[in-house]
Amino acid sequence: MPEISRFYGIVVMLYYADHEPPHFHARYQQHEAVVRIDDGAVLHGRLPDRAGRLVQEWAALHRDELTLDWSLARAGQPLLTIPPLP
Repeated sequence: MPEISRFYGIVVMLYYADHEPPHFHARYQQHEAVVRIDDGAVLHGRLPDRAGRLVQEWAALHRDELTLDWSLARAGQPLLTIPPLP
């Protein structure tokens, strides 16, 4: 699963040929959440509160890039790295 961003100990990844709806995986320590791209809703899993807020902030800032990476992944193309939170 390609890593597309990393910040504050959070790793953000996308699977190639993953199931709908468009989403990404965020991992922090032993926690993992599956987050829908279009609205940031957590579909599965859980992150600690602070990590979850950081992921939500990052996703809101990079929604277009996440959507593009989702399309690239579905097409089997190399994914683009997305900048971390500053």
